[in-house]
Amino acid sequence: MQMEIANQMQAEEALRDRERELSLLVDMVPSHLWRLTPEGEPTFFNRRMTDFLGLDVPDTDKPGMSRLDVLISTVLHPQDAVEFGETLRNSLATGVPFSLKYRLRRTDGLYRWMSSRAEPLRDHTGRIVQWYGLCHDIDDLVTAQEALHDRERELSLLVDMVPSNLWRLTPQGETTLVNKRMADFLGMDLDDTQQLAVVFDTIFHPDDAGEVEAVLGSCLRTGERFSMKYRLRRSDGVYRWMSGRAEPLRDEDGNIVQWFGLCHDIDDQMHAEDALRRAYDKLAQATQAASLAELSASIAHEVNQPLAAIVANSHACYRWLSATPPNVERAKITAERITRDANSAADVVSRVRALFRRTPHARSPEDVNRLTSEVCQLMVDEAAAKNVRIRTELAPDLPSVALDRVQIQQVLVNLIRNGVEAIEAADDSQHVLQILSCFDGPDAVRIEVRDDGTGFKDAERVFEPFFTTKPHGMGMGLAICRSIIESHGGRLWMANNEMRGATVAFKLPLAASETP
Repeated sequence: MQMEIANQMQAEEALRDRERELSLLVDMVPSHLWRLTPEGEPTFFNRRMTDFLGLDVPDTDKPGMSRLDVLISTVLHPQDAVEFGETLRNSLATGVPFSLKYRLRRTDGLYRWMSSRAEPLRDHTGRIVQWYGLCHDIDDLVTAQEALHDRERELSLLVDMVPSNLWRLTPQGETTLVNKRMADFLGMDLDDTQQLAVVFDTIFHPDDAGEVEAVLGSCLRTGERFSMKYRLRRSDGVYRWMSGRAEPLRDEDGNIVQWFGLCHDIDDQMHAEDALRRAYDKLAQATQAASLAELSASIAHEVNQPLAAIVANSHACYRWLSATPPNVERAKITAERITRDANSAADVVSRVRALFRRTPHARSPEDVNRLTSEVCQLMVDEAAAKNVRIRTELAPDLPSVALDRVQIQQVLVNLIRNGVEAIEAADDSQHVLQILSCFDGPDAVRIEVRDDGTGFKDAERVFEPFFTTKPHGMGMGLAICRSIIESHGGRLWMANNEMRGATVAFKLPLAASETP
């Protein structure tokens, strides 16, 4: 009997030690732990919870109120109290686990967000004997999330205010986001992400869709920056020109995680530039026609006078020689007049030829590459209007050349324009005009203009004045270019390429001579 009592006392002591150990462990848990009766009355708070609330279970005893109601009315945020009570009572009635986020008042009066869960403990018959719950302090997380959401809303507002169409792609090219401005332009729902892929397959102009797909696909594969001009269809069906750009966003390992792009509406600018080009072409044609008409009138006026005198003196000479007897002395005088008038006509022709000669101008050292780049930049829009891209390969470290800047610019403009027109006339051209610079021996530099157009059919005559294959050309362009280059002591030549197209090249000596 004494043995049984001793064993029982040892068992009870071991149980009390176990309870103290469990109680210590419960108080060490970095969360609020609590226990409820099946009816929802609190029976236990761990130390962390009592320290947070500033009260323990006995402190919730108030006449005429349940402990649960006291807790709800004193420690729950007023905006969360009703939902907490309804959700907890529903779990107590149905046995469904309790889960909710709410705000608890700390002992200093501040409310902090909690994430709470509770599970029922059942006996062998399935009857709920009590509820165990815990709640984690997530106030810092909620505050950070709210700050992040506020930042996202602010950034979203800023994105929608940007006066450009903004969009985002996956690394595979799938559209995942457009800003409000672009959604309004396309006439689509900003929140309908499934509509994005459908819309983006139909918004490009049929003439641009293939090139956009090819260029963008190449950028997605290589990671190179996307940049091009294309036409987008507005919600009313009107296509407008856009200048589009896109840059990849990479992670720490250099992998592309997404693409961000934007496009500016440049339709008005494109139409204005097109109108300006048309006006410039018309003005050039009118100026050319006026100059030619003035030249023709001047030539006719100047040549007619000596020709009329030659005709009159010829008749007079004939009469003097036909007289009986012939008046040889008078005929000799008239013949001398004919010679004088013929020389006057020759002088008129010489003056006309002088119109196409270049007199020496002041020359200064110039960077040939920079001059070439400036002309290419000047001509890029004119070339693009005819679907031609200008590609340059300029040798580095070329020395300066003494030249007339305006005249060499005139040569380059003429050669580039001829190349662009040749490419435009070819059906299967690659639409690329190449401009190259390099050394030509130790004392000269060479510039080449290569096209893949139709080539020269009459290569022997291309430098003849007034010879042209263009319907509205004067045939003076290449002749004037050769005259300018030769006046610099250089040489200009052309050759048809082996495969297709032609190359026009000229070289300039480093110590350029001046020839009239």
